[in-house]
Amino acid sequence: MASDEDSKIIPPFDPGAIPSENETQCPFCVISNSFNPFDPSHPPPSTSPSIDPTKLSPPSFIILSTPTLIAFLDIMPLSPGHLLLCPRAHRPKLTDVTPDEASSLGAYLRILSAALVRATGVPDWNVVQNNGAAAAQVVGHVHYHLIPRPEIRASGRFRESFTMFGRGVREDLDDEEGVVLAERLRGCVAEVIEEEGRRGRL
Repeated sequence: MASDEDSKIIPPFDPGAIPSENETQCPFCVISNSFNPFDPSHPPPSTSPSIDPTKLSPPSFIILSTPTLIAFLDIMPLSPGHLLLCPRAHRPKLTDVTPDEASSLGAYLRILSAALVRATGVPDWNVVQNNGAAAAQVVGHVHYHLIPRPEIRASGRFRESFTMFGRGVREDLDDEEGVVLAERLRGCVAEVIEEEGRRGRL
């Protein structure tokens, strides 16, 4: 999905590259530098060493990994399926991304949204992107949250809710659930890409 311009602005992914000081201190750069890109229309199975979540501690469950972008499950999700999408390159805020990164982020936000609805069965979701500490950005690497919003009223749990901007009831991601959910999401991303390719939308 990245354009030819992408390769001119961002060097190809190089797992042997020496990370900058920002990258060694940024948890999202650590994730980005630990997982090679794969074709999102043909993702590796959960047993593949290339996406082994235990490469890192805490484990990282990769949903999408292109030369430009990476998406993974949030380790303290607000709801099952809560994932993060960010550029591979260290970009502190949205205004720091390149035009091509912005284009790829937008394209994959739509694809990931469709895959998230399909994988979780939850038809409503938030896309949240914070810039700076005062705006509740915790990790200084631009990222989007995609958060399924299950219908709480339908469950009879009227007093249960969560808020946005990083404030809400969050629990650690269960590793076994993470493996299953990440594989389901990767499969749904591949399905969405295939269907949109048949419609000529990609």
